[in-house]
Amino acid sequence: MDFAYDARTEELRAALLAFMDEHVYPAEERARRQREEQTDPWETPPVVEELKEEARRRGLWNLFLPDPRYGAGLSNAQYAPLAEITGRSPQLAPTALNCAAPDTGNMELLAEFGTAEQRERWLEPLLAGRIRSAFAMTEPEVASSDATNIATSIERDGDAYVVTGRKWYISGALHPRCEILIVMGKTDPHAADVRRQQSMVLVPRDTPGVEIRRPMRVYGYEDHYHGGHAEVVFDRARVPAANLLGEEGGGFAIAQARLGPGRIHHCMRLIGMAERAIELMCRRALTRTAFGEPLARQGVVREWIADARVTVEQLRLLVLKTAWLMDTVGNKGAHTEIQAIKIATPRAVADILDRAVQLHGAAGVGQDFPLAELWAAARTLRLADGPDEVHQRSLARRELRRCT
Repeated sequence: MDFAYDARTEELRAALLAFMDEHVYPAEERARRQREEQTDPWETPPVVEELKEEARRRGLWNLFLPDPRYGAGLSNAQYAPLAEITGRSPQLAPTALNCAAPDTGNMELLAEFGTAEQRERWLEPLLAGRIRSAFAMTEPEVASSDATNIATSIERDGDAYVVTGRKWYISGALHPRCEILIVMGKTDPHAADVRRQQSMVLVPRDTPGVEIRRPMRVYGYEDHYHGGHAEVVFDRARVPAANLLGEEGGGFAIAQARLGPGRIHHCMRLIGMAERAIELMCRRALTRTAFGEPLARQGVVREWIADARVTVEQLRLLVLKTAWLMDTVGNKGAHTEIQAIKIATPRAVADILDRAVQLHGAAGVGQDFPLAELWAAARTLRLADGPDEVHQRSLARRELRRCT
């Protein structure tokens, strides 16, 4: 494995770093004010649309898609350092580049499993940034960490599917431009193979029987920039049979195909969040005085900063190795490493952010610094895309198998 970035990655890194310095960081406070003034809290602040136009003009658009027909054609190893940079401003930068979840994963699924008609109707406007989307998998009444528990029913009725069920924490569903939900449910609840019971269908948000019931908060935050996290009820919502994504019974496999890249993208951005935290820690330590001297002269503060640097370097190497393996041997061949980064990265970054909050005192838990919101995001990622314990269970089982 070569740790040096290739010429294209270096070129994009330079362009993205300049974009962040010149446009994204200066827009953070403006976006916050605009959001507070908006009548529709779920609409994207106008400054974000300006950032999107500038990103497109600079060629920083759809960087996450490896298929050159739809995106930049970058490998995972090439995209990793770019996603890290966007993680330094996770509310604005990913959306500005059209690289924000859940749209990224949904575009990947449509590109890989969608029919020509589905790609034309939904993928093309998503690629252009004209619409938003949601992925409806998690349910409140079952342990969704085991995807075979999904209870939403998708019943075939002639030339249509009828969807009935209740989902929650459905990211993006509250955005006024969210037009499509990819819904996972059971088409054959009695299939002998529990991993062949599920399917996915495309449900337009304006379908009769689809109710966006309420926003779900995450540690008190509503994540307006990404269209919130909604509780959604499907009451016999009827869609054409042509809205089936992939094959009937293929929903579990499609979900796994979506979550692999999603997990590494989250970890890439988390490293950027940690870098932002270290930078803020250093600035605070050098400019804040307590007991007659700068905080930077306190031994415990220096330990926090040094430990954070060591941790970030370790995490980055593991994420880059995982990206390289995904490129060279595929997602299945990188399964162990994907699970390892999913366990290690959110946990470690949340700890770094916690120290950064501590160093900032009362300011660290307020709105004048991004640390509290970054911590909430990092802590939540210990649950999103599978909780730590599920990945630990699977990874340990694989390790034990080697010794039997």
